Amino acid sequence: MNILTRNPLILPVYVPTLLLSLCKGIIIPILPLYAKSFDISYALVGVILAAEGIGSIIGDLPTSVVLNKLGRKNAMILGVLTVTLSTLALFFAPSVMVVILLRLIGGIGASIWNISRHAYITTVTSPHQRGRTLAIFGGVNRIGTFLGPALGGILAATYTLRTPFLAFGAIALLAALVAALAVERSDEPVKISSKGHIHHITEIFRTHYRILCTAGIGQLCAQTIRSGRTVIVPLYAADVLGLGIDEVGYIVSISGFVDMFLFPVAGFIMDRFGRKFAMIPCFAIQAVGMACIPLAGGYYELLLATCLIGIGNGLGSGTMMTLGADLAPKENMGEFLSFWRFIGDGGYMGGPMIVGQVADIVGLSPAAFVIAGIGLTASGIFLFL
Repeated sequence: MNILTRNPLILPVYVPTLLLSLCKGIIIPILPLYAKSFDISYALVGVILAAEGIGSIIGDLPTSVVLNKLGRKNAMILGVLTVTLSTLALFFAPSVMVVILLRLIGGIGASIWNISRHAYITTVTSPHQRGRTLAIFGGVNRIGTFLGPALGGILAATYTLRTPFLAFGAIALLAALVAALAVERSDEPVKISSKGHIHHITEIFRTHYRILCTAGIGQLCAQTIRSGRTVIVPLYAADVLGLGIDEVGYIVSISGFVDMFLFPVAGFIMDRFGRKFAMIPCFAIQAVGMACIPLAGGYYELLLATCLIGIGNGLGSGTMMTLGADLAPKENMGEFLSFWRFIGDGGYMGGPMIVGQVADIVGLSPAAFVIAGIGLTASGIFLFL
């Protein structure tokens, strides 16, 4: 109880986040291969994987209205349940179009969950503790990324490619239950001008457009390399190296293991030296690791490349959320974070689509180099701007 009292985020935020990150980890190595099982092109695989990001983009700006109408607690629960049911339904999906629709719905749910959770964390933390708090948050996410892929690979190899979606549904429902019981209700209204919500959102963008167009572009590139790796690694492993789905799961899990152990370092660096001292090496190292993937000729070479990516990503644990929380104005926090998430989700959507298009035209290896270049661009933006 003392631990729970000292850290009020454990039950309402960290536990549901851990459970949902485990769910996400379970399907990381599965989704690209599940999409490919419909006998479609890499470009369409990219669309399927990007559909969640597109759904998030659709949901990001309206989420501030949901927060105002429902409050943070109800919004968090609604988001979790939407993600849960839409992903569980992938087990029964009969066609590519149904898969894309379900992924879009899941993205909208993820947007509601992520922004309401981000607003909750920003409200209950002080700036001098924010780096460590959000680094822990990022670390909790990475625990699921470490444990989930191996479990997903084993389930898919033992049963079918669709079985991991059932595991996702069961664990995610538990996360929704924990959030419903642990999150404190807070229905503070958002002040909106008499001209309406759209005018209110527009005014906030006009006020903060310089920040959103500089730091925002950095985040766009950052999320592109992060989402691009989840597509390239499973497809390169299966289609180029001919590895089994269980081996793909092990590679992603081991990379997640390396990633997971660096979140305390990321939090210390952000709060002690500054945010950019974590962000710049994060995306530069990821870019180098991504560029090493086309050089991998077997299981262990690919594992080394993905572990290097894991080191880079671990150094950036919680950096984008911390930066967004730092920049968010107190009086319009929900709307600003909606914009911030909207930009990041553009990168989350863009990564798979870039990989798919480039891979269809010139192959998976050049696609890895393109994503690596985008990662270096992110590092450069945070260095110079």
